[in-house]
Amino acid sequence: MSSLRFLGRRPEGPLPAQREPDWLQADPAYIERALQHALALPGGQWYVLDATDALGDTPKTYTLLGRDWVVWRHAQGISAAPDHCPHMGASLGCARIEDDGSLRCPWHGLKLAKEGRSGWQPLRVHDDGVLLWVQLATEGEEASELPFLPRRPASFVAGVIRAEARCEASDILANRLDPWHGAHYHPHSFAQLQVLERRLERLLVRVSYRVVGSLCVEVDASFRCPNPRCIVMTIEAGEGVGSVVETHATPLGEGRSAVIEATLATSERAGFALAQRVSRFVRPFIEKRAARLWVEDIAYAERRYALRVGNQGKPASKPRQGTERSDSPSVR
Repeated sequence: MSSLRFLGRRPEGPLPAQREPDWLQADPAYIERALQHALALPGGQWYVLDATDALGDTPKTYTLLGRDWVVWRHAQGISAAPDHCPHMGASLGCARIEDDGSLRCPWHGLKLAKEGRSGWQPLRVHDDGVLLWVQLATEGEEASELPFLPRRPASFVAGVIRAEARCEASDILANRLDPWHGAHYHPHSFAQLQVLERRLERLLVRVSYRVVGSLCVEVDASFRCPNPRCIVMTIEAGEGVGSVVETHATPLGEGRSAVIEATLATSERAGFALAQRVSRFVRPFIEKRAARLWVEDIAYAERRYALRVGNQGKPASKPRQGTERSDSPSVR
């Protein structure tokens, strides 16, 4: 596209001639093989719930694998446990957090220590500074001490979005394993995109991100899966080398999943230090851009799920006008 104008550093070398149109390159058989390769990776029984800073001064409830859990922050860290009081089953989303980190049931005042008790056992929790993980026994998956995390930049400005979809977690991964849809389905964000390398364990693309109008930033970016519920895009060349976008797919229940996406932007440019100092102002722009893409990508994932379960001809839900951080149906 000769009319495009480019900002900053660009990857070296011209684009190779594109041999086939995107609709031929986007081979469903390849996407399925790449998906199965990812799903066979070890996951350690760890699941991303939300952004670390999504937790405030009150407990929050989440659905994971068909069960409800309460998560709360206290002076000693973060805890997670079943969202039912072992006395009479009250939800603990409105419980009071005591100074010692325990919960006080809102129905009858039973004190529940963060270490747990009979009939009410906490989950293991890991806070990596950006995302909050919990470990939950998963059939056919071996537990690990810590989540299998991708490589992250040493310094970054982060933004995290969370949205829910009527599909399986695998449909969210499949969306990311199909980069060929990018410039067609998201023309507001991608001016052009070409796949440079395609293997089961790695995709490499050259993509021109729109800044505004025809002004673009061009990068080479790789896609890899570090575990069966995550795919990571890493900028390999161009502006922002080392920046990553982690897309985590968390199963909520049958036919329901959450996508939690963390963008960790970095740069070698001198001005990046200023961006870090004013990160609270930069972050909303990062999240707004990611949220716009996921309005459309959720529709893609939901359509894929509807076709697979036999609802051919039934349209996926209408694209949503945004994503939620804390008020979605399974985050109360």
